[in-house]
Order: sequence, then structure tokens, then C-alpha cells
Amino acid sequence: MNQVISLLLHKFTIFDVLDIAIVSYVFYRVILLIRGTRAVQLLKGVIFLLIATGLSGVLHLEALNWLLNRVLEIGLLAIPVVFQPELRRALEQLGRSSLFNINMRWQGTGDLAHTIHELVTAAQVFSKNRIGALVVLERETGLNEYVETGIAIGGLLSAELLINSFIPNTPLHDGAMIVRADRVIAASCYLPLSERSDIAKELGTRHRAAVGITEQSDALVVVVSEETGKISVAEGGELIRDLDERALTEKLTRGLSPQHNGGFRLFGRKAGTS
Repeated sequence: MNQVISLLLHKFTIFDVLDIAIVSYVFYRVILLIRGTRAVQLLKGVIFLLIATGLSGVLHLEALNWLLNRVLEIGLLAIPVVFQPELRRALEQLGRSSLFNINMRWQGTGDLAHTIHELVTAAQVFSKNRIGALVVLERETGLNEYVETGIAIGGLLSAELLINSFIPNTPLHDGAMIVRADRVIAASCYLPLSERSDIAKELGTRHRAAVGITEQSDALVVVVSEETGKISVAEGGELIRDLDERALTEKLTRGLSPQHNGGFRLFGRKAGTS
């Protein structure tokens, strides 16, 4: 027995340790990526099929084993389609990794302090008057595909422009406004809705859209509830709720600061809900 252990230790090199560590990290990142999404249930189904296929082979259930193997073969072709949102998100996160990306988080040369001040001012008005609002702040990932779904604006960002755009029953109040640096690029834009099952039931389409766009990109989103007037910020697929003026200012300052690197995070968790 000692000889076997000694032989295994002799063959076990630092590269084997590195190999195991990399594979473990990949599995860890996959779990974080699909956590809270419908992909978890799909993955459970795949694991069940694998176990059933193995048992049918051991028990010599030839017909069942043949059928399950055919299902798995077809399933392998369907995986890229079924897991398309998760695969896309993984590739986007890899592309935003600091290993490959030297761009700053805040695109453009606009006045960051001015932008944050105008956003916070408008958010306070929305909150006080129970006006629903959804403002998407573009960072490294381009949002042109969503800009094209809305109405082009191209104006300098100001609290007055934001407030007028989201006044109920006006042409631009539905949908999201997309901001690039200190310019409002478009309004009334359509965003993808998050399919996460752990989002609070009292939150509606506006909040699901805020989470959805941050699952598909690295955007920072300010959202105000029409029902409660509470201000929230979505980032990295998570929603931070009920922010006051100071907390909102600090969150935007950190999130838009060029020094803030929010790319691929080593063993990092996304911002939690509150």
C-alpha cells in the first residue's frame, strides 16, 4: 500500500496541482454563472439523464440504454442553443477580463461629476413624485443593439432632460434611456428581461429589464419604482435596492470611475441584493 502511495506521489507533479486548480476554478465560475437562472434546472435534467444512462448500462437494460444514448447525442447538439444566454455571458465576461482589456470603464471624455450630479438629482425627483424611470449607463460593452430599438436623442445629459423624458403619458416615458458618457444616446429602448427566479415578486418589468441588461453587458442601471418611489441600482445581474441620495452617489462614483475595474473577478461574487 505504501509503495502504491509513494508511486502516486512520485508521479504527482506541480503541473497536476495546477491542472486540478484550473478545472476546479472553471467549475466554480460555471456555478456562479448559472446560479439563480433556469440553466440550473436544465443542468439537473442533464445530470439525471447521465445517471440514468449509466445505470441502464450497468443493469443491461439495452433498449433503454440505446434510447438514452440517442437522447444524449441529440442533447449535445442542443446545448449551445439551450444555454445560449449563459454561454454569451461567459464569453462577454472573458472579453472584459483585465487580461485582455486595457480600456477604462467610463467611455468618453464627459464630465463624470456632472453626469452623476444630474442623475442623482433626477432620481430624487422621480422618487419623490413616484415616477418610474430606467436609465442605462454604458461602460465597456457597447449597447448599440439596444439603442437601435429606441428613439435617437444625442443630447447632453441633464436632470431636466431625464425628468421630461419619463413624465407619464409622454412619448418617451416607456422603455429605457441609454447614456454614454455625458450624452443621452437614445430613449424608449427595449431591454432583455431577466429570467431569474429569485427576483423579488413585488418587482415588475422595469426592474427585470434592469437586471436583464446587466446580465447581458457590464452596464450600470439606475431604476426607480413607480409604485414605491424606491431607487435601485443594477450591476452584474444583481439589484441593490432602496438607495438614498448619498448611497446612490457613492455607487455611481465607484461604478463609473475609470479606476474601478469590474471585469473578470477572481473568486469574486457579484453585488448582492438588499
